[in-house]
Amino acid sequence: METVIQQKELNYAAVTKLMFDLAARYEFIKVYSIGKSVVGRPIYAAEIGIDKDKVVYAGGFHGSERLTTLTLLIFLEQLSAALKSNSDFSISNARDALFGKSLIIVPCVNPDGYEIALNGPKTAGTYAQSVSKILGNNEYKYWNANARGVDINHNFDAGFEQLKELERSEGIVGPSPRRYGGEYPESEPETKAMADLCRNNNVLQLICFHSQGEEIFWSYGENTPDRGYRLARLFATASGYRLVTPQGTASYGGYKDWFIKAFNRPGFTIELGKGENPLNPNQLYDIYNKVEELLLLGFAL
Repeated sequence: METVIQQKELNYAAVTKLMFDLAARYEFIKVYSIGKSVVGRPIYAAEIGIDKDKVVYAGGFHGSERLTTLTLLIFLEQLSAALKSNSDFSISNARDALFGKSLIIVPCVNPDGYEIALNGPKTAGTYAQSVSKILGNNEYKYWNANARGVDINHNFDAGFEQLKELERSEGIVGPSPRRYGGEYPESEPETKAMADLCRNNNVLQLICFHSQGEEIFWSYGENTPDRGYRLARLFATASGYRLVTPQGTASYGGYKDWFIKAFNRPGFTIELGKGENPLNPNQLYDIYNKVEELLLLGFAL
């Protein structure tokens, strides 16, 4: 597989450069910032298509889950090449699959956490000392939160009170490398940027990419649309991943949970790969190949 990703451990500056390199090669890719992180790093989206109906893919919510970001970059490149040549991509013609909608890809929702987990607290700017204190004796490679120690995927307005109760029962009472949902929903600029992306666009459905487990989460309470389950079954067939129901703190505060609750439209969390985060970078292309058809179906259906 030919790809712009020549290395499998890229810092956020390299991720950003790849996005703009692809936009320079394929004139139909529009790259723009949807907001900034706590430290001030732009959070970039790449959009293909000009239709008002959108589908959103997002990865890099957690610092140690960098392969989700790289998987989305590979997909962006492979899809763009097929669109430019008007050729088949996975199981469909690329242009036919995208007809009538636009695809927005946010490869890295949490650029500060991405950098901290890759290169340590020194990358957290004015928050470096605070991050070091929060880490304590823990290794920075397991860092999932943003630079303020808030887990972005627990910071959305979806069962937030229940989430706080569960956090307290697990001894999570303040900023932490993982699982602390913040003081209130959308307290973090990264969370607000992602919520505003949906508020400001007609998003038909979204898929959030995490790791690991080869699992698909598709439901959230009474607002879960029937179409969500039907799509999830197709995704499972295409990828070999299994459908699951979240448990514990994973049941609340997530982006797909908020989206389902707010819009009554399909939202999904896909847990890529197997192993322990951060996953071995050598798994990247195996992970991508297994979910390429799922990635196509996510906006084609």
